[in-house]
Amino acid sequence: MKMITKSMALSLTVLSLCVAISTLCIACTSAPVSTEVQGKDAPTFTEVRGKEWKLIEIRTGPGEILFDRGELVSEGFGDNLFTLKFEDDRIAGMAAPNRYFGPYEPGQGRNLTIKNLAGTLMAPIREPAKLKEHAYLIYLQNAYRWNISKGNLELFTKSEDGQGAIMVFIEG
Repeated sequence: MKMITKSMALSLTVLSLCVAISTLCIACTSAPVSTEVQGKDAPTFTEVRGKEWKLIEIRTGPGEILFDRGELVSEGFGDNLFTLKFEDDRIAGMAAPNRYFGPYEPGQGRNLTIKNLAGTLMAPIREPAKLKEHAYLIYLQNAYRWNISKGNLELFTKSEDGQGAIMVFIEG
């Protein structure tokens, strides 16, 4: 009888370890890749403010690119879509096709809040295939953290259905 109890305890321990490892693996593969820099050389928000930024990609996971700016050119769109500029207390930019603006607030560390975006009300003749204006604005309003990596601005955000993503902008 003692052998069965020890065997069952060992089986439960192994099963618990397998569940923990599986959960960890799932968590690691479902989160977008972060390139955040920590420490005293970390970027400050003054590196972000006052510059014109252009969205170059949206990453939804390791190796998963939802949007790539190069596709805009192949679809026949100009280079002025999906821009962003942080001014003193508001952001502004061009979506597809409307201009947008709204308040933002940099928080402690690299936290960020963007709320209540508004914009012009032009109807699009056509929109980019991979990123509609509504989705772009949702990503912006769901941004919660920022970073500068290799000179690019990264906004850590979520889609409308809660999937994590990183919006990557280049200065220009």
